[in-house]
Amino acid sequence: MKPSVLVTCRLPSAALDALEKACQLDLHTKDNGLSADELRERVHDKEGLVCVLTDQIDQAVFDAGPNLRIVANVAVGYNNIDLEQARRHGVVVTNTPDVLTGAVAEFTWGLILAISRRIAEGDRVVRAGRWPGWALDYMLGTELRGKQLGIIGAGRIGRAVAAMADAFGMQVVFTDVNIDTGQSTQSESPGSMHWVSLDELLGTSDVVSLHVPLTVDTRHLIDRQVLARMKRTAYLVNTSRGPIVDEEALVWALGERQIAGAALDVYEQEPTVHPGLLSLDTVVLVPHLGSATRETRTAMAQLAVSNVVAVLAGKPPLTAVLN
Repeated sequence: MKPSVLVTCRLPSAALDALEKACQLDLHTKDNGLSADELRERVHDKEGLVCVLTDQIDQAVFDAGPNLRIVANVAVGYNNIDLEQARRHGVVVTNTPDVLTGAVAEFTWGLILAISRRIAEGDRVVRAGRWPGWALDYMLGTELRGKQLGIIGAGRIGRAVAAMADAFGMQVVFTDVNIDTGQSTQSESPGSMHWVSLDELLGTSDVVSLHVPLTVDTRHLIDRQVLARMKRTAYLVNTSRGPIVDEEALVWALGERQIAGAALDVYEQEPTVHPGLLSLDTVVLVPHLGSATRETRTAMAQLAVSNVVAVLAGKPPLTAVLN
């Protein structure tokens, strides 16, 4: 008998074919995700689980699936999985790092350009028939050349974003967050990385881009106090996880012109967006598209599948979060 695997979302055919050759599949192919009850019911006899960031893999799921050997998250983040419970149940947890780094970095720059040059706002003006015609002082934005990009989180994606800064003539500074204390840390600079404190980054950067994982300590890392320490001409960009930004505080900061604008790909209560953000022209709102290219999403699915096939065949996982 092939090992049985639950797949909670539609997968690209290439990944699905590879999984089907090695495993017996229980596929969920509807647009809406599995409810908590459905997930627990369908995982009860499974040895493998392929899930996505909208699936909450908690103690109840591990208790309901006593035969589980691997949970493969089709995402680089894994805040949706209770790692302590996975450890207690002896379940391997994997994610999909590296394969989405380039796509998210490219997308981050798309958001930086969209907010600093008012691209999304201009699109709305044209579509609504409100464009009065060209004028020398109409819808002026901010030029990036000569400005400073502050990156909070110097992991794979943060470094990839920084590597593209030269093309726009921006200098880059980094700070990182100690996941145990929530405080910014200064590390020895690998190569040309310029490390500063969080306070210095906030007070000197023209664009602040977030690239930290969601943990207990990074939740609401960007709150009123942090936003008030940013330059009034600065932009905030978030392509990491929504709850890292206190959306209520962001609405306040934008309304009070504490910062010039924000570009968000992720939200605190996805797919719900704070209503205060919806009416503001100084924020670009995008529906979690950071890794959404055909190439990247296929590579993510294939890596998750490869992890499942390996573990269920008694081999080490390729990209273990918890082994």
